[in-house]
Amino acid sequence: MDLKIRDKVALVTASSKGLGKAVALRLSLEGAKVMICSRNAESVFKAKTEIENKTSGVVRAFVTDVTNNNQVSEMINVIVAEFGGIDILVCNAGGPPAGMAGDFTIDDYRKAIELNLTSTINLSYKVIDYMKSQKWGRIINITSVSAKQPIDNLILSNTARAGVLGFAKSLSSQLASYGITINSVCPGFTKTERVENIAKAFVESGQGTQEDFYKNLESTVPMKRIGTTDEFAQTVGFLASEGAAYITGVALQIDGGWIKGLF
Repeated sequence: MDLKIRDKVALVTASSKGLGKAVALRLSLEGAKVMICSRNAESVFKAKTEIENKTSGVVRAFVTDVTNNNQVSEMINVIVAEFGGIDILVCNAGGPPAGMAGDFTIDDYRKAIELNLTSTINLSYKVIDYMKSQKWGRIINITSVSAKQPIDNLILSNTARAGVLGFAKSLSSQLASYGITINSVCPGFTKTERVENIAKAFVESGQGTQEDFYKNLESTVPMKRIGTTDEFAQTVGFLASEGAAYITGVALQIDGGWIKGLF
């Protein structure tokens, strides 16, 4: 299926690994000019090379902390200077620490909101004018199933990521007439480096084997398996496509049926 995004300029944040990297690879395979960023210079330039080798596409890498306004502004300015604008924005950031309500201070909440919510707001506002001028744009926010069905030991993520859904839904109705769609995706359990590290920690803590960890995880999912990064990335790719032009304000879970609610 041709997504009709060839030569579109796509910025995917926190994209040196995991879901962000998978999305960047998918968009590059579809012919988009892909901008990736990470706080870690070594990992982001390694990811750039890997994506280029697989797609022979145009890929640029930036060392950027999405919570740092000056760094984000500098990155956007460089992209616009070279390519004239940004057509597709995929807002992504790592999750805040796990824990229960009593484990955190008000500063921890501020940091979580800065990481997941404020960064999304800031990035969106920085590209909106370019998208308005061309009457076309795609903003896709990577959140978590915890934004729809809170997870007990992820109170920071439950709080900050739910805010992303509220912001995206509000902004989507205000920008729809400009041909700009704004959607959110809520990944469930997916086999990323982060999950693999959690599995290793599970083993090292003496709770069981790696097989036990995945068996326990998969037992909570109706499909009885965890997702792949490519499955996730293909869904994001569709939301970025021309074919998804009439989909906006949606918060779509990609979770194998894990969320039990109707909405």
